[in-house]
Amino acid sequence: MTTWPAETIEKIAASDDFHIAPYHADGKTTGTLTWIWSVVVDGRLFVRAYNGTSGRWYRSAMAQRAGKITSAGEGFEVEFTPIDDAELCDRIDAAYEKKYAGSPYLPPMIDSARRAATVEVTPRES
Repeated sequence: MTTWPAETIEKIAASDDFHIAPYHADGKTTGTLTWIWSVVVDGRLFVRAYNGTSGRWYRSAMAQRAGKITSAGEGFEVEFTPIDDAELCDRIDAAYEKKYAGSPYLPPMIDSARRAATVEVTPRES
């Protein structure tokens, strides 16, 4: 698994402008970029599907394991990996609580349905 350069992950962490588009089955085209929340924990980038594991982008991401994101004014080819580590999910919850404190959408993003749809986003290997 490839890691993000420090400067890039810092820019992504500071941004609230994160869009995701998994590839379609052809592996070449993507759907419409969808705005979602993202957090960085220990230099690693994570997202969760607001609609849980039944969400469209989540299902596509898990089927194709690759897609595109835009964040901090840049576009990236990426890979998607599901996360089911409870301790790591607790730290991801804490990152969501810090970054999105006060949002009415925060409580659902840290419930069990959304935790089940936690995905790590890494740069795609060439």
